[in-house]
Amino acid sequence: MLKVENLEKDFNKNKVLKGVNLELREGEITVIVGPSGGGKTTLLRCISGLTTPDNGSIIIGDKYLYRNGKAASKKTEIEIRKNIGLVFQNFNLFPHMSVLENIAEAPRVVLGIQREEAEKRAKEILGFLGLSDKEKNYPFELSGGQKQRVAIGRALAMEPKLICFDEPTSALDPGLSGEVANLIKKLSLEKSMTVLIITHDMTFATQVADRILSMDKGVLKKEHMYMDKNPAVLIN
Repeated sequence: MLKVENLEKDFNKNKVLKGVNLELREGEITVIVGPSGGGKTTLLRCISGLTTPDNGSIIIGDKYLYRNGKAASKKTEIEIRKNIGLVFQNFNLFPHMSVLENIAEAPRVVLGIQREEAEKRAKEILGFLGLSDKEKNYPFELSGGQKQRVAIGRALAMEPKLICFDEPTSALDPGLSGEVANLIKKLSLEKSMTVLIITHDMTFATQVADRILSMDKGVLKKEHMYMDKNPAVLIN
């Protein structure tokens, strides 16, 4: 589903990514852990198309988003980015829109789907997320966990093949990490979604991951930890 080859990125002569290589299999939940400043967020931003790498390649499915540091054509980039969902650390919901509108907006604007069809899709997603009774509410009326689910729903509305999470539990009360872990596992199992997560929360990582990778100083370490999800116990 995703292949990253020799990815490099500098900021003001500071090499943040040092030849990163990564492969994600379809339907797999991969979590990258590591200290702040290690390059995790930059890697995620490159994969999601928000940051341009200086060198290396990113392949989504069978198409290059970047090849040896050169971006795909604008048309190809748009097609590829439709297959990538990103859930931001602080949710970034539109405060002036209802829950339903937050989820239906991108399919209407980006994909050109008619309002009726976009709202029908949004209602199905809210049902999947257990938020059918919140469609008319606004973000300020929701709990942190509910905002997180709406942010996930907004990403799902684009029907991506890969969904990326930037520190999905950092803005939540500690007791909600298990709820988010269960929802992400549900995405993988029921929607065959490929998931990439970056987090500092090792407890959350062991709850949700098929595979845990470690990243520090711009290097993705080769050692992998594979998880037995039921129960979530580390295995070799």
